[in-house]
Amino acid sequence: MAVPVGVDIAEPYVELSYVDAVHERRRRPLLDCVTARFEDVAAVRPFRWSRGERHFSGWYWAATTGRHVGFESWLERDRLVLMDFDPGVVGIASQPFWLHWHDGERERRHAPDYFVRRADGSAGVVDVRADERIEPRDAEAFEVTRLACRQARWGFERVGVPEEVLLANVRWLSRYRHPRCRRGPVVDRLREAFAAPVPLMVGAEVAGDRLETLPVLFHLLWLQEMAAEDVTVELLGPSTVVGLADGGVR
Repeated sequence: MAVPVGVDIAEPYVELSYVDAVHERRRRPLLDCVTARFEDVAAVRPFRWSRGERHFSGWYWAATTGRHVGFESWLERDRLVLMDFDPGVVGIASQPFWLHWHDGERERRHAPDYFVRRADGSAGVVDVRADERIEPRDAEAFEVTRLACRQARWGFERVGVPEEVLLANVRWLSRYRHPRCRRGPVVDRLREAFAAPVPLMVGAEVAGDRLETLPVLFHLLWLQEMAAEDVTVELLGPSTVVGLADGGVR
C-alpha cells in the first residue's frame, strides 16, 4: 500500500474520542487509551436507516456478549456473525471510537467498525470493506488505523467478503445461538449419540424426536461443543458428519 500523503508513516500522532461509562464524550491521546475497555463503550455514532440510503443499518444480538451490537451494512452484519461464532472472542463493540489524525492539510477522522476483545486478553480493531470498494481515502484511513493499532499493541484487520459456504453455515447456526436452545437432558443424549462421528440426522434421531433434538444440536454446533465436517466446503445437511468437538471430525 502506498504511503499516505502527509502522514508520518512511522509514528502518526493519533487521538481517540469516545463515549465513556457515564455517557460523556472524551478525547485523549491514543497511548493514554490502550488499557481502556472499548468492548464495553457505546457507539460514537447512531445506527439509523432511512429510505433511499445505500447502506442498511441494524442491530444484531450477540451471544458472545448478551447485548445488541450495531452494523451499517449487510457485509458488516455477516462479519459480526462470524466474530460471534469465534470462541476466541469474548467482547465486541461497534463504532467504538473516532480515530483523529492530521493528513498535512486538515484533520481527518475515522471510526473503525469493531473493537474486539479476545479470551487471552488481547484486543483487536476490525474494519469491514469489500476489496473493490476501497477508495484512496479509505486506504489511507485503514493504513493510519493499522499504524495506530501497532502503537497501541492492538491487532488490526481489514476484512472483506467472507467465504460463501462458511458464512451460510454459520448464519444457519446463528438462528440457534440463544442459550434457551440448550436443554440439559437433550444435550446428554446428543453427546452419547455423537460419541463417535455419525451423519447429522442419524445422530439426531438416535437422541430422540428430531423436532426436539435438532435445535439443541445446532446450538451445540454454534458453541463448537460439537463439530461438523467440511463446514467451509459443503452446506450442512442430513448427511454431514458430526461428532464431539474433540472427536477428530475436523
